[in-house]
Amino acid sequence: MDWIEETGWVSWLGAGGLITVAVVAVFLLLFLVMKLKVHAFLALILVSLLTAVAAGIPVSQVVPTMIWGFGDTLASVALLVAIGAMLGALVETSGGARSLAEFMIRLFGERRAPFALGVASLFVGFPIFMDAAFVLMVPIVYAVARRLTGNLLAFGVPVAAALSVMHVYLPPHPGPVAATEFLGANLGYVMILGLVLAFPIWFISGHVWGKRVAKRHRINVPDAAFAGLTGDEEEVENPPRAGLIILILVLPLILVLLNTGLDALGSAGVVDPDATVVQAMRMIGEVPIALLITVLVTVVLLGFRRGRSGSALEKTMDNALGPVCSVILITGAGGMFGGVLQATGIGDAISGSMSALGIPLILAAYLIAVALRVAQGSATVALTTAAALVAPGVLEGGYSPIEVACFVMALAAGSVFAGHVNDSGFWIVGRLLNMDVKTTLKVWTVQQAIESVVAFALVLVVYGVVSLF
Repeated sequence: MDWIEETGWVSWLGAGGLITVAVVAVFLLLFLVMKLKVHAFLALILVSLLTAVAAGIPVSQVVPTMIWGFGDTLASVALLVAIGAMLGALVETSGGARSLAEFMIRLFGERRAPFALGVASLFVGFPIFMDAAFVLMVPIVYAVARRLTGNLLAFGVPVAAALSVMHVYLPPHPGPVAATEFLGANLGYVMILGLVLAFPIWFISGHVWGKRVAKRHRINVPDAAFAGLTGDEEEVENPPRAGLIILILVLPLILVLLNTGLDALGSAGVVDPDATVVQAMRMIGEVPIALLITVLVTVVLLGFRRGRSGSALEKTMDNALGPVCSVILITGAGGMFGGVLQATGIGDAISGSMSALGIPLILAAYLIAVALRVAQGSATVALTTAAALVAPGVLEGGYSPIEVACFVMALAAGSVFAGHVNDSGFWIVGRLLNMDVKTTLKVWTVQQAIESVVAFALVLVVYGVVSLF
């Protein structure tokens, strides 16, 4: 921050005092959210204020520091999350998810229906938040389960796991976007790494675990009490073809890869990075522009060309913004907390202490995110807080772009560990798959733990290979 450079301000607390402030701040945050049930947005603001005061930031700079952290985070996060939510709403209301799921089942066959639904959910989960996407996919799960084995878990676990993987590791979802912002990572590399890791993470923690769960537990498809979840009453007439949905969902990925590819070619001297044409093509591949182009294409292909009016499309996209506002504000408040930690030097103190103890920073990042996730439940809060704590060490560590992307994935892996009763996703998955709490703990909490550990193991492999070069 400029005022720190101008004044040379240094906290009156030493490294030990700053770390103590950080520990107390985290425990206070957990107490406010878990015990007093204070909304995470307000809790993060209050903790940021108290941390700034305790660390000795000049009174005249406390509010500017908080606002700087909040605004700097929202500058990127809000844009990506909002546009991504609009894209998801357009795909959802068109009937595209059902069309894609049915196509996958035809492609892989009914015997591999759990695998097919999981793969379809990987596509659906790219632009749509997990909770909303799972509610969208549940009627399909019920319908397929009723037609085939009758066991909800055989189909529901692979679907829920796929949506969880996409929500945790892939932009434009808020967690990876926020961590990317805090750590100064290249969003293109984060997206590529997330894409590379997504399928093996899901295959082990979703497909393989889902098959094992289906053998141990049987949840029959409910009859009349849950008839509304079969989705027959709300089936969209003339839904778009699955190929069109796949094209729409892959388009932003192609555009982002264009940007990243040109960046690599420019670094290698193959193309002139300062050429106007190259700069224009790279701009198109920036994630906000890539998502914007995709939304506009979707409006035409799933909207106007299918006879939907402009006012109906506008209402669909407007309705998509409401549910994501809370997530955006919580993420911004997490950025505020991160800005305070950066200004006070707490992050530097923590990174230095971990180095002195010989704990690799990437392992520390994962463990901090795990602890926060288990303690308070919200993956977004766990990821943003952990990213804020380790950001100074990453920013000053001289890591390569791919290594920094590995740090983002490690934080994301920690933020999903063992979701239980303090996590909203635990209740959504358990309720919609008709599981009691004990069964949900055995099925979903274990799945989240497997997903976390598998992801971190894969990240360590990538990180180790990259570090050799």
